Amino acid sequence: MVLGRNGCLISNLAAKLAFFPPRPSTYQLKKEENGKFVLVSSSINQEDSSMDVRQLKTKRGKKIVAMYLRNPYARLTLLYSHGNAADLGQLYDLFVQLKLNLRVNLMGYDYSGYGASTGKPSEHDTYADIEAVYECLQTEYGVSQEDLILYGQSVGSGPTLHLAAKLPRLRGVVLHSAILSGLRVLCQLKVTLCFDIYKNINKIKKVKCPVLVIHGTEDDVVNWFHGNGLWQLSREPYEPLWIKGGGHCNLELYPDYIRHLYGFIQEMEKMTTETRLKKIRQTLRLPKTNPNSSSKAAATNKCYCSCSIRCCCCWPKCLSCSCPSCSCPDCSCPDCSCLSCSRIRKCCFKLFCC
Repeated sequence: MVLGRNGCLISNLAAKLAFFPPRPSTYQLKKEENGKFVLVSSSINQEDSSMDVRQLKTKRGKKIVAMYLRNPYARLTLLYSHGNAADLGQLYDLFVQLKLNLRVNLMGYDYSGYGASTGKPSEHDTYADIEAVYECLQTEYGVSQEDLILYGQSVGSGPTLHLAAKLPRLRGVVLHSAILSGLRVLCQLKVTLCFDIYKNINKIKKVKCPVLVIHGTEDDVVNWFHGNGLWQLSREPYEPLWIKGGGHCNLELYPDYIRHLYGFIQEMEKMTTETRLKKIRQTLRLPKTNPNSSSKAAATNKCYCSCSIRCCCCWPKCLSCSCPSCSCPDCSCPDCSCLSCSRIRKCCFKLFCC
């Protein structure tokens, strides 16, 4: 009981240190007579016809503010989860520059308790926040996960990796000054404690798309070893960008930042589903089996892969398995690395998947 109380206290302390919404908000949310929302701020161009403002309700009952910037030449969409001590009013100029320079559509949002979003910020609220934004992108703008890149800055890496671990056909992920976990920002830990927040060190292993890591070598808020650790744990790491002398909040000022990020976006544009499937098949780690194992598996309806737990996605047949991430070619559940899924509804029961 004492350990539980101490764990709760430490978890609450980590949560308090994680969230610093600007007070007061740098903008106001206004609803016009036609029902549309606008952001009122001296830093936001009210005449920007490419901008849509939405108020979204999350599954936890909060109402969050989201900003969508449209680029007519874009092929991909960037979903940006911002860092601490910032809201949409402060980020508008950056979003416009990214939209133009990267040639993408961009969706940014304020977490619960940030800006004009209701409620108080918490780890699980940020998860619900990004899920609501993703659902809006799907239903209102027709954005599929194949055409989506998730971008997480600092604490925004938490909701980013939470969603990325659930989307097997995601195009790419960018981690900017990201954290391994909440408690690891406060102290160096070799194990993940149950009451830690934003356990990115575990979730990064479930991300099945290319991951670009950007981190400053002189970051005195989130040490560089966080970014390096996430890059090394990525299943498909893209060439990282270590900005020499860069801190925690100034990486956008370095020319290499936009140059490297633009190169990543171009690579993601060129990558097709067919290309990704080919790459996955080439990198599959086939287990050593005897010649009769396939026929034996078929006869007994049992999966003879290296799984310690039989999973529905590869039963009764599988090409290979490298658990904890099953490599079945006919599954798209969060724990399988295949892109072409024809049985997603049958494969997503957590009780049966690896």
